[in-house]
Amino acid sequence: MDDDFDMPAGDDLMMGDDGMGDFGGAEGPVMKVGEEKEIGKQGLKKKLLKEGEGWDTPEVGDEVEVHYTGTLLDGKKFDSSRDRDTTFKFKLGQGEVIKGWDLGIKTMKKGENAVFTIPPELAYGEAGSPPTIPANATLQFDVELLSWTSVRDICKDGGIFKKILKEGEKWENPKDPDEVLVKYEARLEDGTVVSKSEGVEFTVKDGYFCPALGKAVKTMKKTEKVLLTVKPQYGFGEMGRPAAGEEGAVPPNASLLVDLELVSWKTVTEIGDDKKILKKVLKEGEGYERPNEGSVVTVKITGKLQDGTVFLNKGHDEQEPLEFKTDEEAVIEGLDRAVLNMKKGEVALVTIPPEYAYGSTESKQDLAVIPANSTVIYEVELVSFVKDKESWDLNNAEKIEAAGAKKEEGNALFKLSKFARASKRYEKAAKFIEYDTSFSEDEKKLSKQLKITCNLNNAACKLKLKDYKQAEKLCTKVLELDSQNVKALYRRSQAYTQLADLELAEVDIKKALEIDPDNRDVKLTYKTLKEKIKEINKKDAKFYSNMFSKMTKPSAEESKA
Repeated sequence: MDDDFDMPAGDDLMMGDDGMGDFGGAEGPVMKVGEEKEIGKQGLKKKLLKEGEGWDTPEVGDEVEVHYTGTLLDGKKFDSSRDRDTTFKFKLGQGEVIKGWDLGIKTMKKGENAVFTIPPELAYGEAGSPPTIPANATLQFDVELLSWTSVRDICKDGGIFKKILKEGEKWENPKDPDEVLVKYEARLEDGTVVSKSEGVEFTVKDGYFCPALGKAVKTMKKTEKVLLTVKPQYGFGEMGRPAAGEEGAVPPNASLLVDLELVSWKTVTEIGDDKKILKKVLKEGEGYERPNEGSVVTVKITGKLQDGTVFLNKGHDEQEPLEFKTDEEAVIEGLDRAVLNMKKGEVALVTIPPEYAYGSTESKQDLAVIPANSTVIYEVELVSFVKDKESWDLNNAEKIEAAGAKKEEGNALFKLSKFARASKRYEKAAKFIEYDTSFSEDEKKLSKQLKITCNLNNAACKLKLKDYKQAEKLCTKVLELDSQNVKALYRRSQAYTQLADLELAEVDIKKALEIDPDNRDVKLTYKTLKEKIKEINKKDAKFYSNMFSKMTKPSAEESKA
């Protein structure tokens, strides 16, 4: 098991970068009504008159709406939105107001009322603002933050600004493989509509209409509505786009305004190391639990070819559903893997390429023949599943029994050259007995022997699968339990050899030979290893010999001299 990370000192856990705590720094210190505190180190002061709602504060770029009254220190009023009965809106942190406002208002919560005392350096400075504000005047502003609209620079380059018009639901955002359903209207800056749709579906990574849509939806929540301000580089660039059908022309270097609503999306999971098996959720399942390897699952399933030909139908039209045990090769690998990623009640569309389906051979199914090299598509509903027992479900005797059973399953698979599946069985067997502190002495002896056998056999699988680093780790685990284990030394030596660490390989094989000098396999491996080391040493000697001869060979000028 990896070492635990060090925990930070207790006093540091609650401190921000500026040492003011979670609620300090740019967002200002925690305050009580009537209290006044300095914000930052430039002389800006804030006195809280009324607390706001929640914890959220506006961020740079947000469009804030406030009421305010501005006075000099002698109480003389020079401006008031309240007197005009008109709220004031501006973009925070964009230099549209004096710096003291930008710094102060970003510390406020919705509905909060505060008085800011702003020194001249953060107000109008030496120039003042004649005729109402004299030079070097310290100002006081009574400000109420009514609301704000979030505006985000999505790509951090000023290319797409997103203004939230309606907050979405929950917290999830679509990912690249997901299929989103959106409504949108795109306009030129003069208001001319160039494209719109009341419902279009596309894959996030493929995008739609212009690059901005694909980038924006990745930041949105379900039902969220936004206004995008799109610069040419995320629209149609220098070339623009000609009119086509009902779609209007976009001139070269034109910016766009896009009203965009994320109606919904279907989650698409890319399964496997190569991400070639695709599972698109058509209906969300229940809870969080999923089947594990060895679960007995019951599914309703329809299998089709890409041209729509149905070759399998179970659980529909009064047909019995399909029941199988996962990780037992009862179904094709792609379907097996997909079901392990489903929840009870979930309905999904699973697309499986030939290498995880029926490969390069033709396959006769219930309702049709699947041609060689076919991609197959299943609509699957996971009706129910019974999970294979985990170690925490068992008492000590049952853990040892389960580990022994998994080991035997692994042995059977190894004999059939199904090394990847055998490896999983050995791993599961070892997990059943990983923690044996509560075992009796007799149980510990049985557990120790099982651990040794399972890890040794798993190491043999890893060598076959060319996963030499894992083979080395598994053998090391065995040697921690039994330092004289010849098989572990022998297999770790093989792993070290493949990892080009010949010195360690030689140390292990020599030790194995000392323990068992008559072991034929060990002697043969040692002989092969010595020849390999000798060959490498010979190459090294030749390389250095050539290098030194070039260094000592006289130049043409030296020969003439």
